[in-house]
Amino acid sequence: MVSSEDIGRLVIVVVGALAFAAIGVVLFVIVPSTVAQLLGVVLALGIALVGVRLSGNVARSVFPGYDVAEVAVEGPITRDGGGGRFPPTPRATPADDIVDQIDRANDDDNARALLLKLNTPGGEVVPSDDIRLAATRFDGPTIAYATDVCASGGYWIASGCDELWAREGSIVGSIGVIGSRINASDFAEKVGLSYERFAAGEYKDAGTALKEIDEDERAYLQGLIDDYYDTFVERVSDGRDLEPEFVRDTEARIYLGEQAFDLDLVDRLGTRRDVEDELADRLDVDEVTVEEFEPERPLMARIGAGAQAVAYAFGAGIAGFADDRGFRLRS
Repeated sequence: MVSSEDIGRLVIVVVGALAFAAIGVVLFVIVPSTVAQLLGVVLALGIALVGVRLSGNVARSVFPGYDVAEVAVEGPITRDGGGGRFPPTPRATPADDIVDQIDRANDDDNARALLLKLNTPGGEVVPSDDIRLAATRFDGPTIAYATDVCASGGYWIASGCDELWAREGSIVGSIGVIGSRINASDFAEKVGLSYERFAAGEYKDAGTALKEIDEDERAYLQGLIDDYYDTFVERVSDGRDLEPEFVRDTEARIYLGEQAFDLDLVDRLGTRRDVEDELADRLDVDEVTVEEFEPERPLMARIGAGAQAVAYAFGAGIAGFADDRGFRLRS
């Protein structure tokens, strides 16, 4: 059955497409000389397509037609979407963009529930916690849905949702924190490099790759890891209603979805359709309509992201170079 909202959206799209098509014909077919008319037809069609896109956006604004907002967290979790290797993977989504999408969904009266799709191996600690906090702020039911991988920082994020769903074959867990450094001191000595220290503060250069780490520095860095881990355990135990000792006993293992469900690390097992059926029950409707919220980026930024993706595909065969930033911390 066609609703009045569907008819309204269709009318807006058709009117907008015709209006832009007319503008294109006038600008590029009627006005130009005969030489330009052939190109003008192509440009007119292009403008018509743009009109359809813009009219569709207007129609969705006037007649939303959705009641669930979907936000996807895919790839490594970082602050700006970049990585420490060359070439950087374009699949990493900036945490600030994810937070903005969740907040926009929370401000949208049509989005009565949040579906947070997770397919991430984890990443940086604070950006992960920012996304978790955004999920806890959402005013309505929130379900995290693990597709392939929901590990480490991804699980940290899931602890801010009402429930975590997964597939039987999903990889879930890795509740831990890791810090790493490259020890290049022996290599530097072989090639004739030496490290000279100019620093104020005893631990300012702790973890620098070109020098041996002493026991005090090792204890200092391990202390940072332990503090982050304590916070991770606290977030998970509070958000997932699990005993802290049980969380620690997982020892950062990963589990398949079925095992995670048996251990209460996952609330439900099911497909995407099962999740939507659950949300329909919670919202007391026959079925839900899901709208994917995406980052709001200006045109040039989108063009730049596309260029980055092309460059990454072109150079994907190049081995990643280890960076020289010394000690790195991630969940």
